[in-house]
Amino acid sequence: MANKYDVLKIENQICFPLYAASKEIVRQYQPFLDELDLTYTQYITMLVLWEYGDTNIKKLGEYLLLDSGTLTPLVKKLEEKGYVIRHRKKDDERNLIISLTNKGEELKEKALEVPYKIGSCVCLEPEEAKALYSLLYKVLGKLKKE
Repeated sequence: MANKYDVLKIENQICFPLYAASKEIVRQYQPFLDELDLTYTQYITMLVLWEYGDTNIKKLGEYLLLDSGTLTPLVKKLEEKGYVIRHRKKDDERNLIISLTNKGEELKEKALEVPYKIGSCVCLEPEEAKALYSLLYKVLGKLKKE
């Protein structure tokens, strides 16, 4: 017979396997990202820039679900490494644009291997991966609306 405290068991929390899996996946990425001189958060930032090109800081935060307090030092680090430059739009000085440098563009070629290497670390069949992806974005979509 279940007792009223079963709801507090860690095995009954959806947050725990999400947290633990996320932490483990990021840990698996790190050796591959070390070769690129990137942290995981810098890597996902570069993914957005490689996909969308010049992006303002606000839009970058929306793509990555990060606030400007997290993004500002992250982008500064990428700039110090020579991967991006920050500049203001001429017609709107409040609008900070992040652009890839040639070095940042060249890094894209080296990063091509990363998804394949990670894929071999995750024990999911392609259809399971698609289902998980879909469910996670469903959860994120619901949470962003609240």
